[in-house]
Amino acid sequence: MMVNGEKERVSLLVSRGSVDAVSQQMASHPQYLESFLRTQHYILHMDGPLPLPYRHYIAIMAAARHHCNYLVYLHSAHFLRVGGDPKWLQGLEVAPLRLRLLDNINKVLAHQPWLTACSHIQTLLKAGEQCWSLAELVQAVVILAHCHSLCSFVFGCDTDADFVPLSSKSPNGTPPTFCPCDAANGNTNVPQSLATPSEHITRRRVKIYLYTYLNLIISFAFIISFKDTEEEEEMICLADPSRFITDPDFCYQEFARKEEDHFQVFRVQDYSWEDHGFSLVNRLYSDIGHLLDDRFRSVATLSSLHSDDLKRAIWNYIHCVLGIRYDDYDYGEVNQLLERDLKLYVKAVACFPDSTKTPVCPLRWTPLKTSERIHINLLIMEARLQAELLYALRAITQYMIA
Repeated sequence: MMVNGEKERVSLLVSRGSVDAVSQQMASHPQYLESFLRTQHYILHMDGPLPLPYRHYIAIMAAARHHCNYLVYLHSAHFLRVGGDPKWLQGLEVAPLRLRLLDNINKVLAHQPWLTACSHIQTLLKAGEQCWSLAELVQAVVILAHCHSLCSFVFGCDTDADFVPLSSKSPNGTPPTFCPCDAANGNTNVPQSLATPSEHITRRRVKIYLYTYLNLIISFAFIISFKDTEEEEEMICLADPSRFITDPDFCYQEFARKEEDHFQVFRVQDYSWEDHGFSLVNRLYSDIGHLLDDRFRSVATLSSLHSDDLKRAIWNYIHCVLGIRYDDYDYGEVNQLLERDLKLYVKAVACFPDSTKTPVCPLRWTPLKTSERIHINLLIMEARLQAELLYALRAITQYMIA
């Protein structure tokens, strides 16, 4: 339970726009934000088979695949605060073998999820003394997919564009302002409309925002503003994303759709979230299925994009470029509803988000309001999250019935 002084400091940091620009962006959709924060808090802090340092280190590994400084530094700070070994932040090769064994499935899910196979699952579950349990692996996969997709949102909203390392100071010696929005336009301050909740957000929702996420932001905020030791600060600064990446040339490639190609289209009619993925993940990792399902439903019911057909087109297009198809959907609607620039943007943010630091087609055109742009980025994030989970859970299912 937080004491009054800690609450005041958190409120001050939030009001100044100094922490958690991701949640500040999402705050324009408070209903979705509640669902997102519940899920994130659950997988990183609540009951589960993985120890807390493992969870944040897995998040670091996931964010590093997309060179996302924001998330790598955030989870490095959390990793230390929950008792993680600072030496592990020197690089992946220093981490325990059990964590290093996740590197391959992390790489595949991040860039070419259709390559996820039963063999990846078998390797992890049959690794001798270093083997993973099925429950541990499911939680690890959920964390990987969550952080990969969150990278898309971070880059889509330019949150990572001008991230300042923890050791940096502003000219007047005060802690730096983190994750400025709209950095590509030279604006290094969080817009007032995003620094404080919208007038439409009720006090109850603001309270949920502050207190549900408190355990996630408080340690990071305190490390920034009230550093414990120089050694801790130094170890965080060593957490360069490249230290946690192997095979850096492995990246997104166009999904092969020709009949002679080895990889077949993933047909939702054969394995869907509603009929297969939800029940499996909920059975192996208690309650996470309900939390994830709530996120998917929440983003689909947001009203900022008034056309359900447009939301469906964005979702199905993302799944399409990741090799997932719906037999009952007319893909001609994608070209009818999505302008070319929007399609290019959606694909870039979903498939190679770190290349969107200076996007060719930024999502800034006049007809879209801020809440609409954020909604599109939320759709990208959630569609990608579900796609990665479908591939991973299908592979786990294949292993279980083999």
